[in-house]
Amino acid sequence: MQYFDKDRYAALVKATSPRSPALKNALFAFLTGGSICLLGQALFALYARLGADGQTAYTLVTLSLISLSALLTILGVFDRIARHAGAGTLLPVTGFANAVVSPAMDNKSEGFVLGVGAKMFIVAGPVIVFGITAGALYGVLRLVLSFLL
Repeated sequence: MQYFDKDRYAALVKATSPRSPALKNALFAFLTGGSICLLGQALFALYARLGADGQTAYTLVTLSLISLSALLTILGVFDRIARHAGAGTLLPVTGFANAVVSPAMDNKSEGFVLGVGAKMFIVAGPVIVFGITAGALYGVLRLVLSFLL
């Protein structure tokens, strides 16, 4: 039996792995992310036309995109889109909704509390915690700097 060291193994993997079509992937990600943003802008215009003020319209757009991506995740459509679009679906708020709904669906057999409730934020939880912590630290830093300057 022949053993491989890390360098030989890495060379073998590089030689036998198919090349990733980086330009094609970047284009799909750009077009998909841009389409999601275009949809958000269209929803904003619709809500503003229906009489919502700017802040309310932004909130409604966010809620609409989260709801739509959660529904598409439940129906299995979001994963098919993401397979081709890559990061284009992950970076907007739609990716966050998918990151919450997917683990909840995967663990629903374990029950509502220990399955859905406990696993729902397994991926998105750290993002929420570190996002809130970073925001709080930034606020404290700005407060301190406002007293010093």
